[in-house]
Amino acid sequence: MKKEQVVNCQFSVWYPIFKKHTIKSLILPLPQNVIDYLLDDGTLVVSGSDHNTQQTQTNNNDSDAEEDIQWSDDETTTTVTAPEFPEFTSKVLEAINSLGGRIFPKLNWSAPRDANWIALNSSLQCDSLSDIFLLFKSSDFITHDLTQPFRQCSDQDSPDPVINYELVLRKWSELIPGGEFRCFVKENKLIAICQRDYTQYYQHVFKQEEQTCQAIQEFFSQHIQYNFLDEDFVFDIYRDSQGRVWLIDLNPFGEVTDSLLFSWEELTSGEVANQQEGPAFRHTTSEVTVQPSPCLSYRIPRDFLELSTGEDAYKLIDFLKLKKSQQEELEVEEEENAPQ
Repeated sequence: MKKEQVVNCQFSVWYPIFKKHTIKSLILPLPQNVIDYLLDDGTLVVSGSDHNTQQTQTNNNDSDAEEDIQWSDDETTTTVTAPEFPEFTSKVLEAINSLGGRIFPKLNWSAPRDANWIALNSSLQCDSLSDIFLLFKSSDFITHDLTQPFRQCSDQDSPDPVINYELVLRKWSELIPGGEFRCFVKENKLIAICQRDYTQYYQHVFKQEEQTCQAIQEFFSQHIQYNFLDEDFVFDIYRDSQGRVWLIDLNPFGEVTDSLLFSWEELTSGEVANQQEGPAFRHTTSEVTVQPSPCLSYRIPRDFLELSTGEDAYKLIDFLKLKKSQQEELEVEEEENAPQ
């Protein structure tokens, strides 16, 4: 996998080519101050004038009921004011409204799929900038896009291409996970197809294997093959209840992309392509093989993990002080309420 292949898989590169065959989307340049904010560990959500105005990490609406907590390296607790981006906020809200009021957010390559646990509805559906930032700042996938998109490329000796980061807003669509498939293309030949949500068993996928393969192959040959900038790539599709196929995403042909029920050794060696005439098709074949989602490992906040392992001594000390203070307050309250 070369750096050029990663660049070619940016949303703004492939979307104009396949616009007719994918979900309506809008692309907004990401200002540098917003990028800096997304990479800053100090504040979690943005304050601002969008319809769902958020408070800062250390500002609680019910300040009389609960003490604000700010992890710090010393005894002093300070309030961090979340930044505001009025011009960018206005552009985002305008774009969201033009897409029907609900969107699916992503950056140049990745969506924050590993952070849906933090959303109130456990969904990537957003209707405000605060919703987007909450997901982005909680996502390792987004951080990877911003800090090391070329980490697994083979041409590390060459200079990194300049990346203009973008916020991608996609019109919200209710996609059934059992309708998503990942397709692997090598030398412009479709060599493999895999159920995208391989952790679950879907009876209709099992029953419609032949029809699904045929539909995907026709879609590939008519709309995708020879139209992309590279001859090796991975694309995700959605097959709806009417049997129509829609392009969802494009990814580099390499280990940065999840190979699901295949191995990258199989895909790169030609082993899969030589097994049969058409593409190999893999899916979960029974409920016995159902697995937990790989994104579950992202559901433990790093602060909690560092506390439990003792990796951050200052946070552990602050945490123990807090627990001691809470215990003392509880004992005082119990004494005051005890019958005389």
